[in-house]
Amino acid sequence: MSDSATSGQNVADTDGSHPGVGDGTRAVRAGLPEPVKHEPTLPGPVFAAHFHLPGEPTGPYTYGRDENPTWTHLERAIGELEAPGQDDVETLVFASGMAAISSVLFSQLRTGDAVVLPDDGYQALPLVRAQLEAYGIEVRTAPTAEDAQLDVLDGARLLWIETPSNPGLDVCDIRRLAEAAHARGALVAVDNTLATPLGQRPLDLGADFSVASGTKQLTGHGDVLLGYVAGRDAGAMAAVRRWRKIVGAIPGPMEAWLAHRSIATLQLRADRQNATALKVAEALRARPEISGLRYPGLPDDPSHKIASQQMRRFGCVVSFTLPTRERADRFLDALRLVEGATSFGGVRSTAERRGRWGGDAVPEGFIRLSVGAEDPEDLVSDLLRALAESAG
Repeated sequence: MSDSATSGQNVADTDGSHPGVGDGTRAVRAGLPEPVKHEPTLPGPVFAAHFHLPGEPTGPYTYGRDENPTWTHLERAIGELEAPGQDDVETLVFASGMAAISSVLFSQLRTGDAVVLPDDGYQALPLVRAQLEAYGIEVRTAPTAEDAQLDVLDGARLLWIETPSNPGLDVCDIRRLAEAAHARGALVAVDNTLATPLGQRPLDLGADFSVASGTKQLTGHGDVLLGYVAGRDAGAMAAVRRWRKIVGAIPGPMEAWLAHRSIATLQLRADRQNATALKVAEALRARPEISGLRYPGLPDDPSHKIASQQMRRFGCVVSFTLPTRERADRFLDALRLVEGATSFGGVRSTAERRGRWGGDAVPEGFIRLSVGAEDPEDLVSDLLRALAESAG
């Protein structure tokens, strides 16, 4: 990982399609159609349940549950970020991150199959596990850290990786796990939500699927629910597409258009948020009341070594634990620039005590902080003031 990536500055890619084109240039131009005189640079959302279709049903757009021109532009944009210059990669957008996750799991697994999930991942995964088991699918779990999922991989049909993990921010070696899984005949899916395609590219590291919630930093404004799946195996992606059609888990055209509009500023937002997250982590590290501070960008973080090998940016989420639930609640109440909310990745900083949901194996005082685009000095000052005020 280059020093420029560590500091949050632009990283120029050297993929075969556009040598020297940086992340900012790619994000600004991703998915745009060829320019047409008097037409908008980014076409507006297409609101259509059906399309003119005389004669035989051929062509790209037939019915609104199957395809939409606004989705097409967005899918191309995400694909260009996830796999620059790789025309064999297909991307499909969904109504939410969970819709995207479900599409991979339920399109690839059958009764009698085994799947390996992280036991420290997104708090909805236990709900997914229950549904998989109801369909006769064996679910095995292991922690993200130290590549522990390798220990339960034999005989599995699919390995599901979440790195960095949410909310604990552990990291596993994607390439190592993918090679081991493929050697055993298993598919590999990586939840890339926290990293975004500017943070890491799972397909280049050997994964079969890169899956993410576009609700978070990808779009970054807290106003869109969206998910996507990217993959290069045509047969596997055809199954994912079929699942989307059967379930109807499709995004609205306005949401898709807003997402595409927002991607143009992804590099600007990510660099600002990532750089500020490092400053926040460094400031919090000196506080005696804080324990379990995690941020992969910290050189002494347990995840830093692996993260620096496979990540180009370390993300905008910092996690830590305060001594008690009461102290954590007082701290959150004292914040002025940080909103009390779930989710992460937005331009406005948010924080929450994750234990309030009951789905994460974290201490009662565990805080997940999503660093926004505020001035770093203002945000650090607000956090330190809230820590001081909440001490009494």
